[in-house]
Amino acid sequence: MLRAARALLAIRHPLDAELVVSELLGAWRASRIPGVDIEQVLGEGLLDYARQAATPAALALLAGVAALGSSHRHRSVAMRGARSLVEQGIARPTWGGSPALAHPVEAHLSRSKFGDADELVCTFRRDHGHGPDATEHALITIIDHNAGGILRDAWVSTKVDQLLEHCTEEASSDPMRNFTQISHERAHTLLTSALERTDRLVAATPDEGPGYEPAGPLLALLPLIRARARTLPREQPGRSGAWRRDRRATLAARFLASSAASDLSDSYAASRCADHIIDYGCDADFGRPLRMSPRKVDAFMLNWLPRRVVLLPEEQEAMPHVLAAWIRWAGPFQGLPEIALHATVDAVWEATAVFSRSYWDPSSAFGLRREVMRRLLPDGDLAALPRRMFAFPLLAGDLLSENDGDFDPTTAAGRRALLLLDHFGAYDDPRPARGRHSAGEEARHDRQEVDEEAVAAHERLADRLWRGDPANLWSAAQRLLDRGHTRPAVLESLLDAIAEAEDEESLSKGLDEL
Repeated sequence: MLRAARALLAIRHPLDAELVVSELLGAWRASRIPGVDIEQVLGEGLLDYARQAATPAALALLAGVAALGSSHRHRSVAMRGARSLVEQGIARPTWGGSPALAHPVEAHLSRSKFGDADELVCTFRRDHGHGPDATEHALITIIDHNAGGILRDAWVSTKVDQLLEHCTEEASSDPMRNFTQISHERAHTLLTSALERTDRLVAATPDEGPGYEPAGPLLALLPLIRARARTLPREQPGRSGAWRRDRRATLAARFLASSAASDLSDSYAASRCADHIIDYGCDADFGRPLRMSPRKVDAFMLNWLPRRVVLLPEEQEAMPHVLAAWIRWAGPFQGLPEIALHATVDAVWEATAVFSRSYWDPSSAFGLRREVMRRLLPDGDLAALPRRMFAFPLLAGDLLSENDGDFDPTTAAGRRALLLLDHFGAYDDPRPARGRHSAGEEARHDRQEVDEEAVAAHERLADRLWRGDPANLWSAAQRLLDRGHTRPAVLESLLDAIAEAEDEESLSKGLDEL
């Protein structure tokens, strides 16, 4: 790292120095070594090593980390180290001791009316200096909303006037394009939220779901993006924009009473489908249930619905028709021109064949053995399948195939055995000792010491998930899952809500606030 930092000594412009330091820091954060805390080894270890090296390259690197470091601690340690080297007489780099003296000038948002992605354009200028030090530059970041609001790409440009002129001309000539100026506070919210989601996916383990590996250019710019985001003022806390149950119900009622929904024959199935469309827009599309696009249609029908919801047969049949009606109703609110509206409705019918196949047989669609389906749905309540699979995920795998009789979720003993194995790595065999077949098997089934209070709490939660009581328990879990929280984290949140509730009314309110 110090050898690479020698390149900083030949740089004159602060922005060029920031780009080099950002690439160096991006490379270290991309390193993944099992069992090693990269932030500690390459972070604090590097800063300490640079301070002891006491060379001009070390001072340049410390000055860069002081501006672009990933944490406040790293920036503080680097700043103290840089001051120490200056006091020892080490020469500062030509571009100055602190390259982060850039302040925001303007922020603009470029997006298509489909709203699939935002191009956030933030311009910055140095606080002091003349000539090259005072040159404005723009940071352009692409936020992909259909992929969960993560950063897809980013770049820096010093041709600010030409960039803004191009974006303005593009919006004026393309009826599907908008280019508007936004507040610095709004830009801060958009950028920091995208960074948080990107970091969460990058850090995800295989057990937590699919991860995300940013492309090289984006990875190299992430430290600079974080530094620029810190210069933007935060939005003042205001009224929550969360879509509560009553607000969602009102929106569904408005849709079902509209002329667009007048041809939907099964009003109950249409209502259920509308609820799912609204939930997806509110929880997975950042509070935008009225936004529709071909890409969003595919993400909803082919990814979100199969992962989150099991539809009743009549709802399966109704969903494409309800979604098409929703698009025709919501499109004008979104400002979609007629051609874009037709393209989005066409996407529904193009996805319908795949959608229908995936819901024709729930056991095959979810990869479950019919015996598992029978145990999870003894009452035939197909809508309960997702929350019961969430409560007892071990049933979906092959781990328990040889001991099915011991793990029946319809019995208290079977539920306890499932929960012990899932959450505590223990197996409390419900069979009497004489029913075991061998000493080896008896040893394998020996009960481990567990926290009985914790087991009881998980049993109460699993029972509520099984019954769907209260009704908003599973919807709260789904919201947290859609935000990217892991299953253990969601379970902890639900357990805390139940433990803190004084009665059923306060529990329902607490779940709505999750």
